[in-house]
Amino acid sequence: MELQIGDRLIDKTGEWKVIGPLYRSPGGKNLGARVRKVGRADVTEVRTWGARERIAVKRAT
Repeated sequence: MELQIGDRLIDKTGEWKVIGPLYRSPGGKNLGARVRKVGRADVTEVRTWGARERIAVKRAT
């Protein structure tokens, strides 16, 4: 997974912006990043995905 700070993710809960670096679990089976909900600066989460899971991403320019 090649997420970068500034990328935007879209899922069933809305649109999220990556605000922290990508991290990997030991063994590389899971990946995660700190994200903030677009339009709601007070809502942040740490999202995790399986290493081979596909997610919809809009690349930061």
